[in-house]
Amino acid sequence: MTTDDPLKPPRPGWQALPRENLPQPTYFPSGLAMGTTFMFWGVVTSLVIFLVGLALFLASLAGWLHEIHLERKSRK
Repeated sequence: MTTDDPLKPPRPGWQALPRENLPQPTYFPSGLAMGTTFMFWGVVTSLVIFLVGLALFLASLAGWLHEIHLERKSRK
């Protein structure tokens, strides 16, 4: 197996992919999914579970949006 330069085109006529900065992994999407699940479960069962799901959903949404804001702010 050869170790090629990642910026070198792999074959004639092809172009190498540009380097891309990926965002850091986060648990906020899982929190949104769990909050949504609790809200739907709360509609069927009780108001307390619905409110817990709503709080989890809103906290996860706020955290995720905050991370997106900080990431876009740091790119400028």
